[in-house]
Amino acid sequence: MTAPDLPIELKAALDARLHGLSRSDAAGRAAIISQTYRDGGGSGAIRSEADALAYALARMPATYAAVTASLNALREIDPGFAPKSLLDVGAGPGTASWAAAETFSSLKSFALLDANSALRALALELGRGSSRLRELNYRRGEARAALADAEAADFVVASYMIGEISEGERSALAGLMWAKTRGTLLVVEPGTPAGYARIMALRQQLIASGAHVTAPCPHDGQCPLAAPDWCHFTQRLPRSRAHKQLKSAELPYEDEKFSYVALTRAPIARNPARVLAQPVITKVAVTAKLCTDHGVMSTIAPRRDKLAYARFRKYNWGDAVFAAGPTSAE
Repeated sequence: MTAPDLPIELKAALDARLHGLSRSDAAGRAAIISQTYRDGGGSGAIRSEADALAYALARMPATYAAVTASLNALREIDPGFAPKSLLDVGAGPGTASWAAAETFSSLKSFALLDANSALRALALELGRGSSRLRELNYRRGEARAALADAEAADFVVASYMIGEISEGERSALAGLMWAKTRGTLLVVEPGTPAGYARIMALRQQLIASGAHVTAPCPHDGQCPLAAPDWCHFTQRLPRSRAHKQLKSAELPYEDEKFSYVALTRAPIARNPARVLAQPVITKVAVTAKLCTDHGVMSTIAPRRDKLAYARFRKYNWGDAVFAAGPTSAE
């Protein structure tokens, strides 16, 4: 499934900053920043306005796509969730706040936290052109200290940030984020085995503190997947000309892999299953790999069952399944 484009106001704000920008210089900066992230250096390589803009141009579309996909999954399972306040932890250029604003029209206040002054400055600049994010409250500071002083919110989100801190710090931060959550907490990470492991550790910790999983899991039990498998999803997004230049890419699209978990204070009715991989479609049957509260199942819809076959053909990786067919445990 192709991701939605960035919001018109955000695209306009980014495009306005492309004028006079050296694409080769921005590409070089983006490459250094990406390598620093992969080496565990977080946003330390982002020190200037030019660095922040290069990072935003290179990474905002993919991060926005992953967060939006996670938000849509949350909204599908809990359609009554209508938060009025958002707390964006490790907000960077404000990507998750933009995604939340587009998903939840109920949001009235936006509080953002990050230690990087260049990313904060860019987020405030980008927000000035928005009818809803013009007056966002963006506090600069280290995550734990800033979060400790922050007001609680209906919706708390941390996207692509818990991997930037140590394991011990992660546990303390997870507890603080949950303490500041009045309704739902969403955490999104890269869809790598390491990103999945961080999500699972946070999930286990907060379930022990009384949280309930809303998505993607259809249960609060232990993840049934065993290494080398891991739970992740993918979102395809189109690449603009500038995006391709910054990434030295030729393909007109990229596939962003991500892992996520949404946790809520009150238990809600969940879907029976979640599609864990793109279904295999043949002339004989459709086979879907599903996560259920009974473990990982392989569900087969034979062609002779026309209704089930037609329904399963529509499933995509990451979809919630509200009515499962015959299953067999893997």
